[in-house]
Amino acid sequence: MSRSQDPHKTFLPFGNPFRMMKPKGSNLSPKLLDLLNTFEETLSARLNKLKPANKKDVLSFSWMKTAIESLCGIHADIKVLITALELPVCDWDDKWIDVYLDNSVKLLDICIAFTSEISRLKQGRLFLQCALHSLTGASSNKFVSARSSLDGWSKHVGSKNPKLENCFSVMESLARTLDLPKIKNSSKGKVLMRAMYGVKAVTLFVCSAFAAALSGSAKNLKDVQVSETYLWGETFTDLQTFVNTEIRNSKNGSFAVLKEIEDVVTGVEKLYPVVRDGVGVGPVGDEELKKCTLDLEKSTEKFAEGLNLLGKEVDGFFQVVLTGRDALLCNLRVGGDVFDQMRTNHRLDGQAVR
Repeated sequence: MSRSQDPHKTFLPFGNPFRMMKPKGSNLSPKLLDLLNTFEETLSARLNKLKPANKKDVLSFSWMKTAIESLCGIHADIKVLITALELPVCDWDDKWIDVYLDNSVKLLDICIAFTSEISRLKQGRLFLQCALHSLTGASSNKFVSARSSLDGWSKHVGSKNPKLENCFSVMESLARTLDLPKIKNSSKGKVLMRAMYGVKAVTLFVCSAFAAALSGSAKNLKDVQVSETYLWGETFTDLQTFVNTEIRNSKNGSFAVLKEIEDVVTGVEKLYPVVRDGVGVGPVGDEELKKCTLDLEKSTEKFAEGLNLLGKEVDGFFQVVLTGRDALLCNLRVGGDVFDQMRTNHRLDGQAVR
């Protein structure tokens, strides 16, 4: 899906399948047009709020939490649109339903990968707490113990998480279904398809940036190409360029580090020589040890707080996607036969994800 002359991978290099579908066309009724415009304007507004005033804030738990929170809102918006459209399952193409159900499972897999990495980072925090606890004691071996804990932190934070690494391939697979099959002879279906395209494009962008930030590598960062014929298209492109550029430029574009993690790493690097050399004899050594310990305590506290808040937001998004699978189909259900068959076919996938 990428071209050799492009430095970064892109999706839909030949344009998306809806580039000619403009809001004020396609024989949409005033009601449908109003629903579509309201959805796209709301999506554009949400994207505008995601652009931080300071570009350095992109690589932070705070921005990532806000981005996931925005995704929850966007997925809630599509539910509102679906309810307003009153679109029955019989108006949906069977292949499109299969794609949606498959994609929702992929999103759940991505959420699990993110949760796994957040849990891994929380485990790493234990090394920091042990080191700080050792230094507050009076044991003659406190420097040896603290150094061992700091070594453990450095090794742990530098290791790779297989689940997080695998989620990049899941996103590649998700991207291949970004161009949803067309729904013929259904104005409501066209509105829904256009709206769902926006949800998927934004979700893919946020998840890609999230994974790149958590993995510490920008090599798998994606660029999702969308047409500016969408009311949110220009805002999306501007935000994606802003965020992805900052991630790629961090550490010369080869290693992106989250601010809270970088602050902890800096604190460990300052404290480690003090601990290694056993400084602490005399007023000068004691003062240096106290200062470095206090700095690491503060950065560790911010790291833990940000990580906990981010973890809760990811858990919330997982639930939004999970309940959305059922809620969407329940809202569209008419006869039940097709719905029940679809749900039976995908029930095992959903249970496996959980």
